[in-house]
Amino acid sequence: QVQLVESGGGLVQLGGSLTLSCLVSESISSLYAIGWPRQAPGEQRELVARIFRGGMTHYEAVPKGRFTISRDDARNTVYLQMNNLKPEDTAVYYCAVNPDASGWEYWGQGIQVTVSS
Repeated sequence: QVQLVESGGGLVQLGGSLTLSCLVSESISSLYAIGWPRQAPGEQRELVARIFRGGMTHYEAVPKGRFTISRDDARNTVYLQMNNLKPEDTAVYYCAVNPDASGWEYWGQGIQVTVSS
């Protein structure tokens, strides 16, 4: 039911910034949580951050402060602002939806982020 479209990835130099966007096909105000998992080659998938229906946020793989997750309910869009990027941030980043606290049921196509020196 829920479709997600990501944009904003690409190549950036060490210390640079990128903003990822996730356009959601339904009202995001009705969804329990939207998150940004990532997966580097040969590594396990890990959750970067998630944002909840009421606007509360949780950061997992990257501490709060370097990355910021936010939402614009009028545009049905969730963002991930990434600052001071490091080589270990290189990964495929996904947008995912947990519609009712049951799990990550819907996924975007993934978008590549590459940090070069």
